[in-house]
Formats: sequence, structure tokens, C-alpha cells
Amino acid sequence: MAMDTQAGHRQQRRKQRTRDAIQDAALTLFAGRGYRVTTMNAIAEAADVAPRTVTFHFPTKADLLFGADPFTRESLEARLNSRAEGESTLAALRDWMVATMLELSSEAPEAQRRVWRRRALRAQVIGSDDELRARARAGYYPYEQLIAAHLADDLGLPADALVPRLAAATSVTGLRELYQTHEVESSDAAESTDALIALVDQVLAFAEAGIETTR
Repeated sequence: MAMDTQAGHRQQRRKQRTRDAIQDAALTLFAGRGYRVTTMNAIAEAADVAPRTVTFHFPTKADLLFGADPFTRESLEARLNSRAEGESTLAALRDWMVATMLELSSEAPEAQRRVWRRRALRAQVIGSDDELRARARAGYYPYEQLIAAHLADDLGLPADALVPRLAAATSVTGLRELYQTHEVESSDAAESTDALIALVDQVLAFAEAGIETTR
């Protein structure tokens, strides 16, 4: 049984290494050549795998660009639903962001660099294409709805009230755009969890200030 478990773990690690190589190659090509003109065959060649291996792990180019984000809606929903009494939605949102960042930072340095490099490349690719920007924004809308519902509960307002919706949109937009700011584009900040957390605090302080003006 132990040998079977070890073999299973080795297989999972090999699978993850293959996925990492494919996604790293894809994002590098998307940023260097352009998302539209990059083919799955070119990605397979750059990753040194067969084309069918690419499509097995990532059926489409969109899966390569938008997949494998550690900041999942499911984990955010779980964190918001487990808030302590008196803990605000924005405080829980910050804790979720920080906890996810610190979890990433606990990995080996090479893995950390890979994650942040991917996010920077993804932001670069999406930011240069109107259609991809629109798709990315649509993908974040469920996060806005979730945060707005909890903010409305904090404020004693209906879930579709303007203030919680504005605050949620501000928070999500700010956190999304964070990776395209000058601070994160600099080589030092891109690998600094502390620098990123400071920017998260700026975003959420901005959203909180907007809520305060309506009280």
C-alpha cells in the first residue's frame, strides 16, 4: 500500500511538472508573439511535449491563459462564510488574499517565482487585447456578486443595493488591476509578498472609504 501511495505521488508530481511546463511555455509565447497567433503546436514544441499532451491538460488556449488561478471563488466563499462575529467582509477579503499569498510564498523559491511570473505575463497578455480584457472582467463578476452580498449583510442593505455593489466592484477591480500597476511591474515588487500585501491594503482602504462616505 505504501509503495502504491508513493507511486501515485510521483505520478502526480510528474503530471504537475508537465502542466507547469506547458503553461509556462504558453504564457511566454502569448506575451512574446501574441495570443491570437500562437498555436497549440507551437506551445507543444516550446514545452517539448506532444500536441495531444497539451490538449489533454488544456483543451483550449483560453484554459492555458485563464486556468490555474490560486485565488478561487470557492475558497473566497468559504472564507466569507466562516467569518468571525464582528469581522467585516473587507477584513475577511483581505485575510483571504493574504493567506493565499502567504501559502504561495511558503513554496520553494522557484515555485514562487513561477506563480508571480505567470500572473504578470497573464496580466500583460490580457491587458493588450480588448476581447480578453472583457472575458477576464466577466470572469470576475461572480466574485463581485459574492462580495456584494456579504457587504450588504454588513450594512443591513438589500443584496442589490448600490453601495455594496459599488464597493464590491471597486474591490475586485482594484485587486485585478493590481498586477498591471507600476509597483508590481517593477522587478523587486513582483516577487515581494509584502509589497503586494501593501497594495492590497491600498485597494481595500479605497473601497472602505467609499462605503464610509455613504454612512
